[in-house]
Amino acid sequence: MSWLERYKDSAAQVLARTLGWLARTLSFSRVESRGFELSERRRIYYFNHTSHADTVLLWAIMPKWQRRRMRFVAAKDYWEVHPFRRFVASRCFRAIFLERQPKTKEERQQQVTEVVSQVGPSEAIVLSPEGTRGDGVQVAPFKSGIFYLCQKQPDFELVPVYLENMHRLLPKGAFLPRPCPCRVVFGEAFSLQPGETRVEFLERARNRLLELEQN
Repeated sequence: MSWLERYKDSAAQVLARTLGWLARTLSFSRVESRGFELSERRRIYYFNHTSHADTVLLWAIMPKWQRRRMRFVAAKDYWEVHPFRRFVASRCFRAIFLERQPKTKEERQQQVTEVVSQVGPSEAIVLSPEGTRGDGVQVAPFKSGIFYLCQKQPDFELVPVYLENMHRLLPKGAFLPRPCPCRVVFGEAFSLQPGETRVEFLERARNRLLELEQN
């Protein structure tokens, strides 16, 4: 590794820790578990997406050994448009960049193959099945990508994570975060069942997330 690459890696580690500290401090994060257990198994952590601070907080509250194995799925059109965004996503949080709206079924299947090929046997994917940021009030219907990922790689465990008030911590269009109490609720892991259809699975996965909203 060249000195420049070592420098970039060191800078990324410092920046990631700083962003994580800010996310935890400004969110007064309250973490809850509903049957959740940490594991080294291949997993998909999926969450309701309302802010660009979502993934940073989710990364920051994990233990160090877990942070090292997390890969974030990121929208290519947003995170690659600017060098700093690309550096944060790729170097700090090891993002896997994807097109937000694949035009054909073949493109969607290619994306699934690409994600699976980049995730190691003991790594975890972090993504939002809604496909875009929500308003913080309702969780939108899930896109089908998460189903095809589990169909392609049946050993994936899924863990729902409900994030509360993140849209107030860093509202859409805002550059600086605003201190705001936030809650992070981890649910129990589950898997795609044999014979389960796409519609059945997406509804079950969404309901698992919505159940965590309740206090």
